[in-house]
Amino acid sequence: MEMNDIKNLETIRGKAAFIIDMDGVIYHGNRLLRGAAEFVAWLQAKGKRFLFLTNSSERSPIELSQKLERLGIDVEPEHFYTSALATAGFLSSQRPGGSAYVIGEPGLINAMYEAGYTMNNVNPDYVVVGEARSYNLDAIERAVKLVLGGARLIGTNPDLTGPAEGGLVPACGALVAPIELATGRKAYFVGKPNPLMMRHALIRLGARREETAIVGDRMDTDIIAGIESAMETVLVLSGVTTREELARFAYGPRHVLEGVFEIPD
Repeated sequence: MEMNDIKNLETIRGKAAFIIDMDGVIYHGNRLLRGAAEFVAWLQAKGKRFLFLTNSSERSPIELSQKLERLGIDVEPEHFYTSALATAGFLSSQRPGGSAYVIGEPGLINAMYEAGYTMNNVNPDYVVVGEARSYNLDAIERAVKLVLGGARLIGTNPDLTGPAEGGLVPACGALVAPIELATGRKAYFVGKPNPLMMRHALIRLGARREETAIVGDRMDTDIIAGIESAMETVLVLSGVTTREELARFAYGPRHVLEGVFEIPD
């Protein structure tokens, strides 16, 4: 290991707080990635503040906690923050007690209910799209009709694809695209790299940006979110972005690691 590598790792290890992506960083689907359990154990042993921040809107914090438990990692639900929670929080601040037509999974629908929103497929204030197994042409047609009727279009996150055990799968940005194209309206995306989600994450952590590192596998969400929030940025090559693709971006991470297994000392 070169001197620079050691210095980089010491900089990362010296941070008091960590914002950590999940897919492609901690696991692929239901497969734990190398060193993930050791990394979380290191965070806990060192008394680091940490928050798992995921653009996926499918699962609630309790479900994410249970998923990690099944994979052998014990983390309480308060350590998880999702784009579903960020979206629900944003909408309740914009229009308290509003209504929405939601294309999404229970994690998103529950977050909306908890924020005081009701479900409405006739004249909602918003059409909200997240990752959805129930995605079909009927849902798209209804969403298009409602947006043309005046509902505002919201996406939980702009990711076009997400990592899975079998390769890449379409994510929220790809699912919103047909509605945008058919209506001529652009969605507002709440998840990373939206600075709103990063601010909420720092507030939850009770941390300042200067003492925080973001660890992620995507240049277009995690790393740009960290740069725009002036945090230490750590790209791991265990997910979507490859080393060869780094040159395609006009910005770069402060640190590039093979995976989180490199972080614990």
